[in-house]
Amino acid sequence: MSCPVAIVGGGPAGLMAAECLSEAGIAVHLFDAMPTVGRKFLLAGIGGLNLTHAEPLERFRTRYGQQAEACGRWLEVLSPQGVRDWAAGLGIRTFVGSSQRVFPTDMKAAPLLRAWLHRLRHPERGAPVTFHMRHRWDGTLQAVEGSAVGSGCVYRLCVATPEGAREVQAGAVLLALGGGSWPRLGSDGAWMPWLQAQGVPLQPLRPANCGFDVGVGDRVGWSDVLVRRHAGQPLKGVELSFMDAHGHRFVQRGECVLTATGLEGSLIYAASAGLRDTIEAQGRVRIALNLKPDWSPERLTEVLARPRGGKTLTQVLKGRVGLAEAAVALVQEVIRAEGPQPGGAAVGADPMQLARRVQALPLQLWAPRPMDEAISTAGGVALEGLTDGLMLRALPGVYCAGEMLDWEAPTGGYLLTACLASGRLAGLTMVRDLRAAAGQGD
Repeated sequence: MSCPVAIVGGGPAGLMAAECLSEAGIAVHLFDAMPTVGRKFLLAGIGGLNLTHAEPLERFRTRYGQQAEACGRWLEVLSPQGVRDWAAGLGIRTFVGSSQRVFPTDMKAAPLLRAWLHRLRHPERGAPVTFHMRHRWDGTLQAVEGSAVGSGCVYRLCVATPEGAREVQAGAVLLALGGGSWPRLGSDGAWMPWLQAQGVPLQPLRPANCGFDVGVGDRVGWSDVLVRRHAGQPLKGVELSFMDAHGHRFVQRGECVLTATGLEGSLIYAASAGLRDTIEAQGRVRIALNLKPDWSPERLTEVLARPRGGKTLTQVLKGRVGLAEAAVALVQEVIRAEGPQPGGAAVGADPMQLARRVQALPLQLWAPRPMDEAISTAGGVALEGLTDGLMLRALPGVYCAGEMLDWEAPTGGYLLTACLASGRLAGLTMVRDLRAAAGQGD
């Protein structure tokens, strides 16, 4: 079959690019290996679809770390407010939560996706998008001999279908294949060697927004007692700090969760890029958790110095200091691992030392959890291998968008916003380039 545009990948980036092309009257055929599109999008919305974030745009841009400048250009075509306006155009109202995260009023992803797909299939104006499900691209991407050089080049793709192999020829191709963190939903990173063979510069895929394996003292992992009694329990309102491999200090307050092997949760995800990179550079990273950040050291020491009146350390930390059960268990874990101090005294017997542990609990992170446990990935198509409009320099007429590009951001709406924005930028660029190739101008 032949078509003006082939999009490979039915996640948010691919769908947004399809919308731009559809609105311009350009026929789009979208291919996806899964039975339905938006599988990861729907899964992400199970606990409440976090569309974007309401913080000021300048602060929003900084969430993309080393790629803040490039991602900032994507946001020029679809800002966080633009995401809310786009959702409203689909009949989906949104609200700003207490954390400044933006959600649909019903918190669900399915109604938005249904409305979006209906508009793509039945646009009021423009060309409908044709969906081809259970069509898996096999990596074949060849310029058709005799076709124009540049953005007017025709490409041949091969896809595997339930009925057998199928060849597709397209005047432009968008790859929106995701990263490598959700193989069961199609984001398996299988495309990496295929693009590498085409001369596309890549960065290795690495876990992002992930948990980490922890060490206490010289031991890797928690004790069996802590895992059995407290794995899965949250640590709320704590402050994480560490020094990264570049000498930059990270300090942020939030919530994390004790796991069977270490720590995860929104606070850990916010720091995951620095934690991962520091582990890669140094073999491990030392972190400190302040379990009582609202108290001054003096106040905490004074409370801990009061006579216990027969109360155990656990009772004091829970009753007088107000630590949750999981936080108390973590303090006890570190104290046991450190053993007696010089002179034979336990840390728990010295109010000043105990206060330091509560407000700077020392832990070591040894490794990020495996990539297939991560929420997202870093790495992928290097941005220097793309034009500003997200066309591959090595393959004129082939574009990339979404998580398969080398960028990362914490959770909180930043990931989805950038995926949507990159899809819109790629779609708008394709419209411009296809019109130029046809001699239509703008």
